[in-house]
Amino acid sequence: MKGFSGFPQKGRLIKVPGQFFTDLLPHIDNLAELKVTLYCFWRLHQKEGKVVFLRKDEILADNAFMSGLGPSLEERLDALNDGLERAVARGTLLAVQVQGDQQTIFLYFVNTPRGRAAVEGIEKGNWMPSLTGKTTLEVLVDRPNIYRLYEQNIGPLTPHIADTLRDFEETYPIEWIEEAIKAAVENNVLRLSYIQAILKEWAAKGRPTSAEEDSQRYISGKYSNEIEH
Repeated sequence: MKGFSGFPQKGRLIKVPGQFFTDLLPHIDNLAELKVTLYCFWRLHQKEGKVVFLRKDEILADNAFMSGLGPSLEERLDALNDGLERAVARGTLLAVQVQGDQQTIFLYFVNTPRGRAAVEGIEKGNWMPSLTGKTTLEVLVDRPNIYRLYEQNIGPLTPHIADTLRDFEETYPIEWIEEAIKAAVENNVLRLSYIQAILKEWAAKGRPTSAEEDSQRYISGKYSNEIEH
């Protein structure tokens, strides 16, 4: 490992919110998320303007940073996507997708009052960022990822829950996960174990043909002990 020669006497400093060290750092247990979060703070601090954001392709173009995410290109891309997803799910970053003339562009904002106002303005069509070389921009209405779905419907996201949800995403179709979360809400069983039971049952026996059949299966069937009547 190459040694670090030390910081110069005078160098450019960046601002990191104090809450990062008190409310976020103690709970971040994923290296990719930590690297991506600190990198975004650094890059965004260098930008000028009332509203600053970072494009995903800007991160991808930084070879020095990307090389530290993994030995191969595939591993680097996976680590970057994982880190960004976790940072967004945790609420550190806010993400918006817009369609340019030739490609989908991912924009990331720090979750501050100004960042939240910018994202809301984009989603409502009241404001659109100026992007070099992009003459036509259209906001893409993205389906909520499973992390946001869980937080909005079940409860707070912990590192263990985030890892489990990511395992779900790699094992089951996203539509199944969305429907399993919906079933948990409808049956008032707001537990990850219940969602997992539904997914395992569907994988073994197939999804039910109706919502009523699905509800009855879990109220009176094998996983009825997950429900408190």
